[in-house]
Amino acid sequence: MQLELWQAVVLGLVEGITEYLPISSTGHLILASAFMGLGVTPEQQRAVDDFNIVIQGGAIAAVAGLYWPSLVRMGKGLLGRDEAGLRLLFNLFLAFLPAAAIGLILKDPIEYFLFRPVPVLLALGLGGIYMMIADLRAQGRLGLPHKSGCEPGMFDLKPAQALFIGFLQCIAMWPGISRSMMTITGGIWCGMRPRQAAEFSFLLGLPTLLAATLYKLAKNLHHANTNGTRHLFEELGYLPCLVGIVVAAASAAVAVRWLVSFLNRHGLTPFGWYRLALCFVVAGMVFSGKVKIAPPEKGQQIKHQTKTVEGVQWN
Repeated sequence: MQLELWQAVVLGLVEGITEYLPISSTGHLILASAFMGLGVTPEQQRAVDDFNIVIQGGAIAAVAGLYWPSLVRMGKGLLGRDEAGLRLLFNLFLAFLPAAAIGLILKDPIEYFLFRPVPVLLALGLGGIYMMIADLRAQGRLGLPHKSGCEPGMFDLKPAQALFIGFLQCIAMWPGISRSMMTITGGIWCGMRPRQAAEFSFLLGLPTLLAATLYKLAKNLHHANTNGTRHLFEELGYLPCLVGIVVAAASAAVAVRWLVSFLNRHGLTPFGWYRLALCFVVAGMVFSGKVKIAPPEKGQQIKHQTKTVEGVQWN
């Protein structure tokens, strides 16, 4: 099945806009696929799953471009020329480790036991309430009040705080829990302002998403080579893949800039309400039979991207 160009554009827009927002990008990709009539057959679903491997690369490229100066500082840190850059690089490495280790061990069991309607809907709804509570902390209305000018920025985190954010990121392996939500709120619990926490979350997404994307892409290419089948680029078409990546990169860049500005003015509470609304929409589509949320059959080899309608990890 080859995707139409307009379908590639729509999915690229959805991926780019929602990947770094704390609202579950996969949930929106599922809804977009359902509205476009994709994923009706197993063959179509496999094509959509494969496409989601590709377009995630666009979102990664967007953040790399926007935060290139920070990446340069980390590179200088490795050369001993920027102490703060080296500290940021080390903290990102610490925050990445828990998800890398735990994800390899528990991803499949978590998908099998938790990728079901009730756990997913609970994650969406409770996640919304959790974000509102975290926003109270950011406003100084929960726990110790913030001292103006004393909040740590992404270059100032302590190793223990970075590791704490990394363990919170592991909770996002529960389908319906947003990776961005957990890492942004993790920064808030460490005393960061929402904007500062979001910037650390963006950079932490680079190794996390890149590792997952390369791993799934390598599996797809290896499977195609071993079984003599077509790999995802041949299955979907090179042009739709390219269009999806470009659209995802452009829309992610806009979304990231918008999110930083929005958090400065409004905080996290609006996203909490949005997640509650999304929970009701997904529930309606699930129980009406328009969207299926079910794990892979027990013992079935998982061959596709983490973002799938069946056997998905919600990011």
